[in-house]
Amino acid sequence: MGFTIAQGLMLVLLIASTMAISTARPFGNSHNTQTSNKIIVGDSYHWNYGFNYTEWAIKHGPFYLNDTLVFKYDPPTPNTNPHNVYLLENLERFIKCDFTNAQKVANETQGGGEGFEFVLERPWQPHYFACTVHEGIHCLNGTMKFFVTPICH
Repeated sequence: MGFTIAQGLMLVLLIASTMAISTARPFGNSHNTQTSNKIIVGDSYHWNYGFNYTEWAIKHGPFYLNDTLVFKYDPPTPNTNPHNVYLLENLERFIKCDFTNAQKVANETQGGGEGFEFVLERPWQPHYFACTVHEGIHCLNGTMKFFVTPICH
């Protein structure tokens, strides 16, 4: 199965972003290079539909080994959309929002309160995150998905 032009362009953007983030220096960044950080995904917007998390990750990086990503989102109610967090296994599945073999790391209720914490434990390997809600539309529209490649201090 081949890539569409849009998927190919997304691939180029993602590879370029990974290279830029992986080689970036922490100058002007809030990360302390000596300790791990707790980072709220989406900052004050949290993990919600309609926010561009890929853009957020690019602006917020670099991310370091043992940093903790905190996913905060409201538990499902009649007035809110549910969310979850999956870790996809590779770039192709991330681009296509293909959740085959993806690992659910947080269900629809775990983002409440203080949120769900995920520690970045694989240095120099991309971690691909996405939401599967509404048959993957939260991922497919390109917003509720992002990846980070933690670097060593």
